Amino acid sequence: MEAIRQFVKVKNQQLNIILPDDFLAEEVEVIILAKTESDLNLSQEQMQFLDDRVNEPESEYITSNESLEKLKKKYGY
Repeated sequence: MEAIRQFVKVKNQQLNIILPDDFLAEEVEVIILAKTESDLNLSQEQMQFLDDRVNEPESEYITSNESLEKLKKKYGY
C-alpha cells in the first residue's frame, strides 16, 4: 500500500491535493483530520527536522519505489 501524508491549507472550504507523477492508483481513500499543534507529541527537535525535510527542494525528492528499495537493501529484504 502506498500512502501520502500532506498538510494542506483549506481555502474557501476546499482543498487541492497534488499527487506525485508516480502515484498510479485510479481510486483513493481520503481521510481528513483537522491539524492542531496539540495533536502532535513531538519534541521541538523532531518538529524542526520534519519542517526542514518538508522545505527541501523537490530536486532532492525520491520516488516511493526508490524509498522502498533503499529500505529493502538496508534491512536485507
